[in-house]
Amino acid sequence: MTQYRVSIVGTGYVGLSTAIGFAIKGYIVTTLTHDSEKATKINIGIPPFHEPQLQENLKKAVNKKLLKCTLNAAEAILNTDITFIATGTPSQSDGSIDLQYIEKSASEIGEALKKKKSYHLIVVKSTVVPGTTEKTVKPVIEKYSGKQCGVDFGLCMNPEFLRQGAAIHDTLHPDRIVIGEYDKKSGDTLEALFREFYSENTPPVLRTNLPTAELIKYASNAFLATKISFINAIATICEKTPGADVTMVARGMGLDKRIGSLFLNAGLGYGGSCFPKDVKALVAHSKNLGYSIKLLEEVESVNKAQPLKVIQFCKEFLGNLKGKNIAILGLAFKPDTDDMREARAIPIINQLLIEGANVTAYDPVAVPIAKTIFKNKIQYATSAISCLKNADCCIIVTEWDEFKKLKPEDFAESMRQSIVIDGRRIYSPKDFKDFKFAAIGLGH
Repeated sequence: MTQYRVSIVGTGYVGLSTAIGFAIKGYIVTTLTHDSEKATKINIGIPPFHEPQLQENLKKAVNKKLLKCTLNAAEAILNTDITFIATGTPSQSDGSIDLQYIEKSASEIGEALKKKKSYHLIVVKSTVVPGTTEKTVKPVIEKYSGKQCGVDFGLCMNPEFLRQGAAIHDTLHPDRIVIGEYDKKSGDTLEALFREFYSENTPPVLRTNLPTAELIKYASNAFLATKISFINAIATICEKTPGADVTMVARGMGLDKRIGSLFLNAGLGYGGSCFPKDVKALVAHSKNLGYSIKLLEEVESVNKAQPLKVIQFCKEFLGNLKGKNIAILGLAFKPDTDDMREARAIPIINQLLIEGANVTAYDPVAVPIAKTIFKNKIQYATSAISCLKNADCCIIVTEWDEFKKLKPEDFAESMRQSIVIDGRRIYSPKDFKDFKFAAIGLGH
């Protein structure tokens, strides 16, 4: 029998994955959204996005009455002990984060707490710049509740480190738990929840103050983005060095325990809902502090230029791209998700259209999202093989396992010209020796 009852404000990747994680462990979870269509779908076990293990576990949780989604903030708060805020913090035009959803959530939580007599813990899980939890969330809750933080309610910052495509696994098996606490009672309450949740499998718990916890999230993502841009810069050197191959360079680097092999896969750059937004936010936040973090500005610059390399490869093989048929394999920003936020396919396809090319694209799950972005400007295939039909060139944009299984003959038999550009290094160049073949980080 679990002790704590949990509510989660927000039903995006972080919010719903966290809710599913608690439900898997037998907790009764209430999620809160203002999207009635999304709430209806969740309450019948239909997730609003693609994520491995999400649909089957959501269905089980709903059927067992362990999870429900409500549009009523008071219902979510008054019937639970701990509330996680997991709403979005999108980028504004200058790169800084937009706090409107955080502020709205805090005001609604405050209004609900006005009617509650017992202690309640609020936990900010959204990614927010240092100072937000204490200087924005706390005063808003106090204003709308008429209550005092540290006396009537507790406040923590608990950054998430979930990988899209592995969010459920990461919820159940995190590397660490970071607890930023307003006061000791708040931290003790949240640590007790996690120790109850993970039991003997509790990972290392780091307790710190609020701004440090907020910065840990940004520093982690910015460092991983830096590793990606670094290896992509090395890839450019390899491309200009006959015989050099970035995959072997990365392997040699990764064997050094001080460096490690993770996030050293050269490719078309990082995308998604986290790295681009978080790097921009840290750059903007640093400027507000009077410090220009030029290292991260260059990380952004390398990442922006990276996907357009494949356009240059296309031109080297085909010359003028007007009227040429280009096959794009992969639309999502990474495998095992349908998320196209900051997907590398977007600048690639947009540039191909500017060049006058005819684009046909295929992705196992992201085509419906792509149709909202590109509409009828491109063609959409229903399989990898049909995407290759009569293509003059194929560009690998997302490293889905389905594409890794394709053989050279699959390309040769379907395409008009045997030209393959491997933007994710999923093929051995030796297997494509009879093709016109280019790859990120492969000297030629």
